[in-house]
Amino acid sequence: MEFWKSLYRKHPNSSFKKNLKVILGFSPDNVSLYKTALTHRSVKETSHENNERLEYLGDAILSAIVADYLFKRYPYKEEGFLTEMRSKMVNRQQLNDIALKMGLKKVTVYNKSDSSLKVSQIFGNTLEALVGAIYLDKGYKKTVRWVSERMIIPHMFIDDLEILEINHKNKLYGWANKNGKTLEFETLNEKIENGRRLFTVGAVVNGRVIAEGMAFNKKDASQIASQLAVEKLGIANAASPGII
Repeated sequence: MEFWKSLYRKHPNSSFKKNLKVILGFSPDNVSLYKTALTHRSVKETSHENNERLEYLGDAILSAIVADYLFKRYPYKEEGFLTEMRSKMVNRQQLNDIALKMGLKKVTVYNKSDSSLKVSQIFGNTLEALVGAIYLDKGYKKTVRWVSERMIIPHMFIDDLEILEINHKNKLYGWANKNGKTLEFETLNEKIENGRRLFTVGAVVNGRVIAEGMAFNKKDASQIASQLAVEKLGIANAASPGII
């Protein structure tokens, strides 16, 4: 309760419900659902008090909504295209960016002194938990409308996403092959943060670490390292990447 009391103190002229309405665009019925959705495990470890269960549910609901949207938008596209587009729309970085634009960082309760959270994408996870809360509070049809009006239309520019390269790891491998480089991904560090393993993975070119990524699983850490390497090498949008 102390965390929510502090949240009220941050907004002395309005209740949590009113602040939430600004983000949601509607008045929530079951406020406790949304409080749980906005509570990270770094401050509440038990599953019924933090947002991990709602994140699980919201991830599935959001994936279904986006799959249906793409199925109807592209009636003649093959499965591979649809799957890739869905990945572009609901990948961790995309959702985290949308969450920040929505202002979820201001109302999410998490341990701000935990340095590992600065490199994670907890606000994207919180957005998924919020979708789960909306589904339980308002039902599937209203959740579909909310996702469309609050996420897809204002933040997911479909024409741009069609040509967006999101698999930085594949792009980096392509660059390495073209330029005769040896590319490997090595786990540089592994430690426990709040009961979870935090990995540091390095993108290693010809034996030299050119970028590092941190995440709670090696796959995400290697993608972050790849993205940083691609940006460092200047090959994000280059037709003919350079060499180092």
